[in-house]
Amino acid sequence: MCCFLMVLGFFGPRLAILVMWLTAQGRFLMNQAFQGWLLPLLGFIFLPWTTLMYALVYGVNGIVGFDWVWLALAVALDVATYSGNAARRKSVPGYPSSLP
Repeated sequence: MCCFLMVLGFFGPRLAILVMWLTAQGRFLMNQAFQGWLLPLLGFIFLPWTTLMYALVYGVNGIVGFDWVWLALAVALDVATYSGNAARRKSVPGYPSSLP
């Protein structure tokens, strides 16, 4: 169960971005939410939750009002994903307990 949740946490937002790119291409390809291709690609690799949330909440007027709360939650989820992986490093056999 734990392995399934780890895989879902890693591939889940990336899979959702892929599905959204295939179905609602206007947000990604027509420069509706992003200007160009570099930021969505970097977001897909490094900050998938934030990229997905940005594409979902982006409206006609851009990001306004309560949309910033959703983006902040997505950034917190990305940070939690990376910090959770760093905390599990100590459970790896042979990993030094402290660095020099």
